[in-house]
Amino acid sequence: MKLKFLGSTSEDGKCPTLYETENGDIVVQGYQLTDPEALAQLQNVLPGETFVVVPRDLLTRFTPKV
Repeated sequence: MKLKFLGSTSEDGKCPTLYETENGDIVVQGYQLTDPEALAQLQNVLPGETFVVVPRDLLTRFTPKV
């Protein structure tokens, strides 16, 4: 799978960052959500899924416009 870099709001080249896959899906690089209270509120979690925190500014600035 090839990824296309979409953008980052990081000043030092780390996360958070967005990428687009060849089929148009979005890959998010960010810090893993670890807050127990927040994790307890998640629904329908499937095996292999994980959750990352994404700053709103990153999504509004770099996600593809449809």
